[in-house]
Amino acid sequence: MSGSQNYINHVALVLDASSSMSHLSRKVVEVADQQIAYLARRSRELDQETRVTVYVFADTVECVIYDKDVLRMPSLKQLYRAGGMTALLAAALKSQRELAQTAQLYGDHSFLTFVLTDGQENASHRCPDAPSRNPQELVQAVTGMIETQNDNWTLAVLVPDQVGKREAMQCGFPKDNIAVWDATTTQGLEEAGQVIRQATEKFMVGRTKGIRGSRAVFSTGTEAVNKDTIQAAGLTPVDPSAFVLILVDRDTAIRNWVVESGHAYRTGGAFYQLSKTEKIQARKQIAVLEKKTDRVYTGPEARALLGLPDVEVRIKPDHNDDFTIFVQSTSVNRKLVPNTRLLLMH
Repeated sequence: MSGSQNYINHVALVLDASSSMSHLSRKVVEVADQQIAYLARRSRELDQETRVTVYVFADTVECVIYDKDVLRMPSLKQLYRAGGMTALLAAALKSQRELAQTAQLYGDHSFLTFVLTDGQENASHRCPDAPSRNPQELVQAVTGMIETQNDNWTLAVLVPDQVGKREAMQCGFPKDNIAVWDATTTQGLEEAGQVIRQATEKFMVGRTKGIRGSRAVFSTGTEAVNKDTIQAAGLTPVDPSAFVLILVDRDTAIRNWVVESGHAYRTGGAFYQLSKTEKIQARKQIAVLEKKTDRVYTGPEARALLGLPDVEVRIKPDHNDDFTIFVQSTSVNRKLVPNTRLLLMH
């Protein structure tokens, strides 16, 4: 493939419109519209063509928008109405089957589908779009389809609970392409939208590096950091005169250690080394240190690099040979861990 190939993304939203979603229906439209606006902005910025398809499913599965240029998308206001049961498997099968008929000539095409559901499958065996009336055969059909999809297909699902997650895994969804959302509140739906946006960001930035699909679209962690992802995220190193690295050699509070090391303590200016799994709030800044060069990268792109959404999230300090992750401390008495380093911004 020549380097000047067009990147063409086919992004599909497959939205549950069963009766139980009716209390969220205004929010569904808002979240979907936000996702589309975000896709439009990132498509311009990354110079990637993005085409959007939207399916809604209840007793039947309906395609309401097909492969439409993201810059020309209408609001889903008139297109989303809740009522009926949950033909989840039929929706997964129909959306992927129909999208597979999309022309993939001239360009580097990639397909990314998010299925959002608030309940368990309960209607596909009666759905006219389903290839079988037998629930077991339907599960096998989905499993077989996912197994045989090409490397430029990514199929992800957001489910309401652990039961939904188990069912999705039985249907062959890769476990890191399954996210659990809180389907009981509009806040939960808002957060689901942020998870989708973050996964899309990771996907689109990955495209610029030649990644065509993902079986870990929802995974976050430090293993996602490498030279390529840093370059692709457009990160530039912090000026070396703007920070200092201090070795921590004993259990002590962060402010005491900064002062003891001969520096002034400024709230938000000290970053501790991530050394155990912990929650990182949306406001917290992240810094990434390249071990070989001691270059430091920070800013919102550093969060994106780790696949961190704009909500509180748990992150684990996966073993990474080349990079160390630092997290901004906003407290004066955070306990530092011996044999780690402290990053102090002047």
